[in-house]
Amino acid sequence: MILPPFRYLRADSVSHAADLLREVPGSTVLAGGQTLVNALKLDLVSPTALVDVHALEELRRVERSAGGLRIGAAMTYAELAAHPLVREVLPSVAEMAAGLVDRQVRNRGTIGGNVSLNDPTNNFPPLLSALGASFEVITADGAATLSAAQFFRGALFTAVTGGGLLTAVHVPALPATDVVVHRHLQLARDSWALARVVVRADVSGGTLTGPRVFLGAVPGSPLRLAAVEAVLEGRPRDPAVIPGALKAFDTEPVETISDAHGSAHYRRAMARVQVRRALVDLIEKEQA
Repeated sequence: MILPPFRYLRADSVSHAADLLREVPGSTVLAGGQTLVNALKLDLVSPTALVDVHALEELRRVERSAGGLRIGAAMTYAELAAHPLVREVLPSVAEMAAGLVDRQVRNRGTIGGNVSLNDPTNNFPPLLSALGASFEVITADGAATLSAAQFFRGALFTAVTGGGLLTAVHVPALPATDVVVHRHLQLARDSWALARVVVRADVSGGTLTGPRVFLGAVPGSPLRLAAVEAVLEGRPRDPAVIPGALKAFDTEPVETISDAHGSAHYRRAMARVQVRRALVDLIEKEQA
């Protein structure tokens, strides 16, 4: 496909990038380009200019911050997977990054690019939502730190859509008693997801406490499954909780779509399967 014409602008600092995004209407950020280029080819976005931030050292750091980690938005998947701090403090993030697509994509794709477009099939939005992450952004309204619910605003829509800049993701360290699991169904090993789910819970004392269940690969991702969480809360960490959780899933307002890869009915059924598999993992997985 022939891409539409656009300007290429290289920022030399975070403040310069923010200025370019504000001054050039219709501009968007280019970091690794792995999500953006696919969106361009599919005609999902039509920017007037790309503001390149991939080389900015300000966006390529991982630092301890407020009991967790501050991850620069231009950190690549490969860097996250190998970084000793990420592996120590946030093993679920390192594990997710290490398993993304193929080596070429892992070497170029960035965590900021993955979340900023909020393609429903992307890996990190549901995981970061379940981990209680917050997002450091610069928009026309100024600098702010937003919760996941404030940052993710629907499919292909976030707080930085339309000229904003994500600079970092803050992820709190999890208690040693928390378990995080994720499951997905893809068209092929290196392809888009048809269904994705992340489940997190404190399992101390053999009881599920503070469960968080998020669904991806559906419109409006990441979608929190509050009814499923309510069934899990305070229950024993036992396979007997799974049937009730699945009944609760059946009541959730999960919208799916039909396309060349599957019907809406099939996608919802596969989402249910991934929830079941993730709950089995939650019960069986040993604590870190």
